[in-house]
Amino acid sequence: MTKKNAITLLELLMVIIVVGVLAAFALPKFATTREHALGKEAMANLKLVAAAERIYRMETGVFLHDGNEGLINDHLRLSLPTNNPNWNYAVAGATGDVFSATATRTLAGNGCVYTIAQGQDEAVPNGSCN
Repeated sequence: MTKKNAITLLELLMVIIVVGVLAAFALPKFATTREHALGKEAMANLKLVAAAERIYRMETGVFLHDGNEGLINDHLRLSLPTNNPNWNYAVAGATGDVFSATATRTLAGNGCVYTIAQGQDEAVPNGSCN
């Protein structure tokens, strides 16, 4: 009687099925974690915009008016990504002593918008942000 050291096709299929079931349980957790990290990215960038906006106001005496990433980068000396596949950044019409900056999620149907305004230390979510 000789002993075989090979695995059978049935054993291989069982291993593939078990790995597939474990992956099916893990993937939703990874997707949620990714969305959470993207939200943190937007909040951090908005905090930088708010700090740069304060410095700009101290140097020039006025707030930066309506603009997108390009205008923000030029006037506030930041380097926000201009072709970001995740977020669109904008500074909304600053009037008087108030300004606000927004980060809008670019994925269709998500509806996630983060906003930071004058006097706020942290960006706040609006819409269906996770």
